[in-house]
Amino acid sequence: MSLTRTTCPYCGVGCGVLASADGTIQGDPDHPANFGRLCSKGAALGQTIDLDGRLLEPKIAGSNVSWDDALDLVAKKFSQAVAEHGPDSVAFYVSGQLLTEDYYVANKLMKGFIGSANIDTNSRLCMASSVAGHKRAFGSDTVPGTYADLEQADLIVLVGSNLAWCHPVLHQRIAAAKADRPEMRVINVDPRKTATSNLADIHLQIAPDGDVALFNGLLAHLADTQQMDMDYVTQHVNGFDAAVAAARHSDAADSGLSAADLAEFYALWSGTQKVVTVYSQGVNQSNSGTDKVNAILNCHLATGRIGKPGCGPFSVTGQPNAMGGREVGGLANMLANHLDLENPAHRDLVQSFWDAPVLCQTAGLKAIDLFEACASGQIKALWVMSTNPAVSLPDANAVADAIAKVPFVAVSDIMERTDTGDLADVLLPASGWGEKNGTVTNSERRISRQRAFMEAPEHARPDWQIICDVAAKMGWGAAFDYNGPEAIFAEYVALSQAAASFERDLDLSQFEGIDYEAMQPTQWPSNDHRFFADGGFFHSDRKAKMLPIAAPALTDHVGFRLNTGRNRDQWHTMTRTGKAPRLGAHLAEPYAQIHPQDAAELGVTNGDLLRLDNANGQTILRALISDQTARRQLFAPMHWTRQNSSRGWVNGLVPASTDPVSGQPALKAGYVAAQKFSAKWFGFCASLDPIAPDSDYFAVAKSLTGWQAELAGSTLPTDWAAFAQTILNLPECDVATVAGPAPRVAFHQNGVLRAVFFAGRSPVQLARAHVVSLIGTKSSALAALAGRAAADQPDPGTTICACLNVGVNTIQSAIEAGASSVDAIGTATCAGTNCGSCKPELQALLAKSARPLAAE
Repeated sequence: MSLTRTTCPYCGVGCGVLASADGTIQGDPDHPANFGRLCSKGAALGQTIDLDGRLLEPKIAGSNVSWDDALDLVAKKFSQAVAEHGPDSVAFYVSGQLLTEDYYVANKLMKGFIGSANIDTNSRLCMASSVAGHKRAFGSDTVPGTYADLEQADLIVLVGSNLAWCHPVLHQRIAAAKADRPEMRVINVDPRKTATSNLADIHLQIAPDGDVALFNGLLAHLADTQQMDMDYVTQHVNGFDAAVAAARHSDAADSGLSAADLAEFYALWSGTQKVVTVYSQGVNQSNSGTDKVNAILNCHLATGRIGKPGCGPFSVTGQPNAMGGREVGGLANMLANHLDLENPAHRDLVQSFWDAPVLCQTAGLKAIDLFEACASGQIKALWVMSTNPAVSLPDANAVADAIAKVPFVAVSDIMERTDTGDLADVLLPASGWGEKNGTVTNSERRISRQRAFMEAPEHARPDWQIICDVAAKMGWGAAFDYNGPEAIFAEYVALSQAAASFERDLDLSQFEGIDYEAMQPTQWPSNDHRFFADGGFFHSDRKAKMLPIAAPALTDHVGFRLNTGRNRDQWHTMTRTGKAPRLGAHLAEPYAQIHPQDAAELGVTNGDLLRLDNANGQTILRALISDQTARRQLFAPMHWTRQNSSRGWVNGLVPASTDPVSGQPALKAGYVAAQKFSAKWFGFCASLDPIAPDSDYFAVAKSLTGWQAELAGSTLPTDWAAFAQTILNLPECDVATVAGPAPRVAFHQNGVLRAVFFAGRSPVQLARAHVVSLIGTKSSALAALAGRAAADQPDPGTTICACLNVGVNTIQSAIEAGASSVDAIGTATCAGTNCGSCKPELQALLAKSARPLAAE
């Protein structure tokens, strides 16, 4: 079996993968990001590379057409809009899922040939505040450190980062380092207790948006106790006095933490030289996101704890190539190669290098503004590439309406049906992961190759090729005449060399003339390089800037604060992970995590449904009652779409409020009213075939034997068998029914169990994993409708370990047989032995099973 070295297409960790077309997936032991480790999503990549649901041919108005016809129409509509309304009447919305080469040519086409900066990316949703904070402090968007710092630190502070679920391999690296050096301390700063909190020595349950108050308090403490590195500050930093004065004006109590918690945090941070502060979406996705970043950076600059082994601020990015996009100017306010759009000399160099007829002179529309311009009629032609803004953006319902108002919309994607693609005039079939070649840059500035290991469908094309084909049809063929991604990468490196006189951080000189096919994962400007230990910042005076930061006023709001985020085993809007049955088996439907006291006040018990409402919309989610969420706060994942749920797309409830500096949306700051959804019936069904429910609540997921769905409704059907047959879209079958208040229906065809349906007046209790396993077998109606396994067929229960498909009942049996630790459970069942993200749940099962010792 031949395995190809490539890179995982999920988060910004940038793990190396060994893959083959037969679905074999292994971690690459030689890749310096993961050393062979993979998370549950990466381990399941082999289940996502089939052609089920793929967009296989170009389409215009829903009909298959030739590539020439599709490209002609895209080029014509964009050219017409520019001619009639000017270059700012068109826009691209691109994605951190694109490879660097794709990003580069999209940026070149829009900014250098169309002449507008109206190209923004879904990376705006995950790390724009970090970019803005870096540029304000450092003069450039520079990540100072490396992953090795996480293992060399004596204190790691995780701020707004559920690393265990969102960057599991980095979490594993920290956990392994902590096991080797038990004296290492970890602090988790988060309004929720998460799986990451289990690794922490201290969990600080901060108030939402209390981060500036916390780090301003730390800066004031450092100043008051004279624990600064004043030699470093004097030589390399401006703005120290103003930053400290502003910090002293903050009230640390606005962090929501007790005086004792604050004192412990200050003592640990100030008393530890080798400290890394890791931050992610809980910092960035806020109205004060950029200020939060600079409050963190201020503390590291004031102490000189930056650029040295084991210390520094560290932004971990959400998208696989968010960093690559930043490097080639994929955001609306950037130029390629970390050059500044507002700098005339930088603009002149880029225009000259590209031999471009025109270059944009001002920043373009950032993501939220871009779709507001779509709604207002300013945008006449829109091209969306490899992303799904009708679900992922805040106020998602309004975004979908805005896209529908644009006179011409093109969408490049791998899937035929997405919420955004359903609004397009033209669909362009793109090559997917495993089918295309290029590079990505991870969160530690490491450039790795993505390599093709399987043939693309006949009519699919890589994104760079689609962009260049459109550019050629718009009249710029010579400037976009590349013979492959290697040529694009070489031009990107050459532009870096041309810009060297500007003394920017992005130095790609080591990649000049490199063997592209044999390229090894390599950091720029060189492996293991850290920035700023000896200054050398990128403001004109080569000094950093500490900024005076004011903590935002924390005000009471009516209702519940809605915190959106990710599930352990899903990715974005599930166009890829939704195809992997074992990833959906852990949490298979949209849910809202709610505190037990809040649930009790609403009359909600586990399994009930919650209806959430505000001025932006309404959604219905399964209630998941947990004291890990604070009072009057809800947590809901953002993965579900109109394709697989009734109203599960939670970003429709989030207002389009943004950070004024970065333009990043405050995706964790919606407010909603919550009440119990009083369903008249609840249901569960499983089928060999796709399910098309018609009920007030539904959530459909791929199963190991076909499909499954959770359902609920406010009107009782009069004929359950007929209702079930309709939503299951079944042909003529043999039907077996159990009537009564808990009706059950089984459908057989030629003796094979094709589908089952269960309903009741309360949430249906049955062994779902067992029932699903019977689909497609010759199980009898009696066995199917029992809803539980026979004595000789042990039911594994709900999946806990998605990597190795280990269920809760299997784990509990191991505990009952004597497994008394997480490691012992792993030995008995293999659960937790791959990515480790389920270890907190294993620990919780152990704690639940523990019996108090008998009194002597």
